[in-house]
Amino acid sequence: MARYIFVTGGVVSSLGKGLSSASLAYLLQSQGFKVRLRKLDPYLNVDPGTMSPFQHGEVFVTDDGAETDLDLGHYERFTGVSAKQSDNITTGKIYSDIIKKERKGLYLGKTVQVIPHVTDRIKEFIKNDLSKEDFVICEIGGTVGDIESLPFLEAIRQFSIEIGKKNSLFIHLTLVPYMKASDEIKTKPTQHSVKELRTIGIQPDIIICRCEKNIPLDQRKKISLFCNVDIENVIETIDVNTIYEAPISFHKEKLDHQVLRHFKIKPKRKVNLNPWKEITKKVFNPKKNVNIAIIGKYVNLKDAYKSLDEALVHGGIYNNTKVNLVRIESDHLKKNKIKNLFKNIHGILIPGGFGKRGTEGKIEAIKYARTNKIPFLGICYGMQLSMIEFARNVLKIKKASSTEFDKNCIPVVGLLNEWKRGNVLMKGTATNIGGTMRLGSYKANLKINSLVKSIYKSNSINERHRHRYEVNLQYRNEFEKKGLIFSGMSPDNELPEIIELKNHPWFIGVQFHPEFKSRPLNPHPLFSSFIKAAIKNEK
Repeated sequence: MARYIFVTGGVVSSLGKGLSSASLAYLLQSQGFKVRLRKLDPYLNVDPGTMSPFQHGEVFVTDDGAETDLDLGHYERFTGVSAKQSDNITTGKIYSDIIKKERKGLYLGKTVQVIPHVTDRIKEFIKNDLSKEDFVICEIGGTVGDIESLPFLEAIRQFSIEIGKKNSLFIHLTLVPYMKASDEIKTKPTQHSVKELRTIGIQPDIIICRCEKNIPLDQRKKISLFCNVDIENVIETIDVNTIYEAPISFHKEKLDHQVLRHFKIKPKRKVNLNPWKEITKKVFNPKKNVNIAIIGKYVNLKDAYKSLDEALVHGGIYNNTKVNLVRIESDHLKKNKIKNLFKNIHGILIPGGFGKRGTEGKIEAIKYARTNKIPFLGICYGMQLSMIEFARNVLKIKKASSTEFDKNCIPVVGLLNEWKRGNVLMKGTATNIGGTMRLGSYKANLKINSLVKSIYKSNSINERHRHRYEVNLQYRNEFEKKGLIFSGMSPDNELPEIIELKNHPWFIGVQFHPEFKSRPLNPHPLFSSFIKAAIKNEK
């Protein structure tokens, strides 16, 4: 039977529940256990797919086509285990399912209530679609005390009773603030947070204390006493210089040891931290430096391009190089200022996105990369805009654009109405925009003697998609005559997946999101190659 670990957060949000869960999962996995990670989000959206990055940060996409919370990206990067649709649920999804059942009369005339119907649905999610896992780690989104998270906390309280205390564990992550003015570490916020949790009926077994300084023993004893937790289970986590130090830090604090002790389980083998030690060594002692410009609309929000930032770091680790990310707001990118902005830039990247805002700035950046032979990577929207730039400035189709933001243009990029997933015909829609895109993993065949084929070292690939618009193949012959090659295509040869330029050292556009499959221990080949090209450009 699986053991269940529930991770909650208190005092403030964004303390690092996702990273803590992912780090613990790796430590348990390294000791020979099979681990599954899940995220329960309290917001009323069905998924984060329609939410602005300013609201929620990045939307992570799974192989099976779920738009999920960005923490699932942390889970995958630390454990190497691909997440599924069944690993993320929201209040919106739960209520949507319940209301559909109620309309069908499946509750047999009963009054539908939060308890038991909502809590029962949450419990179903927690234990559904498992495959002989030793541990299931469930992270509860939000902060204890929020109205939205109450049904989830009640559900995990009930669940713990039903499966028995010996099969469940509660971890509470809190902030222990350091007051610079008085040079004191304060435990009161943690005490109040745990009090709130205990009011609900949950007694944490382990408290992880996030602090910018070491917590003195006396303060730990205070937390232990007032929160009714053994002193060994008051775990300190200090701000680290790189997230890849987290597994090392938690193991040093014996988090994994205390978890196994709670369940009365012995490790199957010794923890292997050598991969993380090697990574941190490369992060702190790089042999080279490169500057990569990310041109986007959400560059001022750190979490908006989380997987992308990490994938670039992975590419740097592979090349023993520090990657300096230069974030440039596309709205402010003017033609007469580009030369100065890109003076010390060794590679340019245009990430995914939606809508018209900032497109002209991005197109100018693409033109600069193409004409000045700067390594360029266009992802999803970035690939589409590179096609528009090429059509306008090389093919001289001045009205070339996308129907996404110009209905009267010559459509180099247009709305995707239907496509195939294996042998199944999928259909998009322009009305219900949530979850109707081309989502998840799709196969692409690579062109012989192309740059991407040499990068992937394979005839075909599978990559994750998240888009509603597609490059129009009507102008394929004109593009290829001028040196823009369609080097990756869908198996039915209908949908362009990758483009590259013949007479350029490194210019690639991809319709998919390669950043979602990059891992620190296994960097994505596209990012490794892109950083390598940037290093050559730096010289």
